[in-house]
Amino acid sequence: MTSLAAMRELSGSQDGFGGDLRFGETGQGAGLRGADKICTTIAEKSMPGAASKTWRAFLSAAAGEDGNQVDAIDRIGEGPWYDRLGRLVANNKDELIGERPGGADAAIGDDLPNEDGVPNHQPDPSQPEVDNHDTLTGSNQEGRLSGPTATCNDWTSATGDRSSGKPRLGHSWPRNFGGGGPGGGDFNMAHWISAHDAAGCSPSVNLVDAGGPQQGATGVGSGGGYGGIYCFALTP
Repeated sequence: MTSLAAMRELSGSQDGFGGDLRFGETGQGAGLRGADKICTTIAEKSMPGAASKTWRAFLSAAAGEDGNQVDAIDRIGEGPWYDRLGRLVANNKDELIGERPGGADAAIGDDLPNEDGVPNHQPDPSQPEVDNHDTLTGSNQEGRLSGPTATCNDWTSATGDRSSGKPRLGHSWPRNFGGGGPGGGDFNMAHWISAHDAAGCSPSVNLVDAGGPQQGATGVGSGGGYGGIYCFALTP
């Protein structure tokens, strides 16, 4: 999970990237390539030498470099996968695809850690927990494209008018609502891949529990997050 601090640093904005993850890349498939570069850059900053691995963002897209649909689950290798501190996330795709990663170390299964191995629910151990569960995936619960409007124009748009759709989000830690989910509709507030849609694609950060996006919100983080993404290395 990419930390807020890292996303702010690389984007050059306190509001992060929003739904535009090109990170200097251009042409067809630029959003996915840029997201992969974000993952690689953050991994290297956390652990020098980690950039030698091939990193992939867990993101789906309607059209990749060849114009065909890209499913996040097909981008990340076959496993096993471990976190920054060597704790198991999942041995294989069968374990990975579930409400929470099956087989995960008990310390991280319900709070997927950031690039430093720190639980993302409380990135600063000296401070209280924050509401930062929403994570961009564009994917359904099988890790495949959730729909044509679920990817902010294949991770190239950060507009605030919702013309780029509403990106699909997973939850890095289970989020519980007494009366259901934000705005109703298709939601599973515990699912790490596919919990519900964001309010929109514009850059935004919200770390305070407000019960979901407020009326008129258009940001990727307005319901409790900052537009973070999951990163996987193709080899352990």
